[in-house]
Amino acid sequence: MQIRELMTPDVEVIRPDDTLRTAAKMMADYDVGALPVGENDRLVGMVTDRDITVRAVAQARDPEKTSVRDVMSGRVLYCFEDEATPEVARKMGDWQVRRLPVLNRDKRLVGIVSLGDLAFQDQHAQAGEALRGVAQPTGKREQIS
Repeated sequence: MQIRELMTPDVEVIRPDDTLRTAAKMMADYDVGALPVGENDRLVGMVTDRDITVRAVAQARDPEKTSVRDVMSGRVLYCFEDEATPEVARKMGDWQVRRLPVLNRDKRLVGIVSLGDLAFQDQHAQAGEALRGVAQPTGKREQIS
């Protein structure tokens, strides 16, 4: 099965110069935890609810004045719409991400795929493999007592 068969094709995109308030409102309105960031018809990053929380709120940054560009992940990880689902699941696990933008071969955004999409389409083994990779600790974390 190819990713185009599982992905969510209707993806809202935010601009890097939009404010964090705009991003948070879009996330709330569309009930999503991540937004692709697009500029000049190209994918330039991703912003997540975690980016807003950890990179902005925790640093007391004003959501009305802080731009998406200031907190977004600029390293764009993606898959292609014609890739096989096991390969994409492996990538998600290796990269420790729960969502991936899906591009066509012209590198235009055509959708987004999540671990939930993999699990929902009866790809439990693939979703489980990806989740094992995502759940691996990447650095030092303090234990909460």
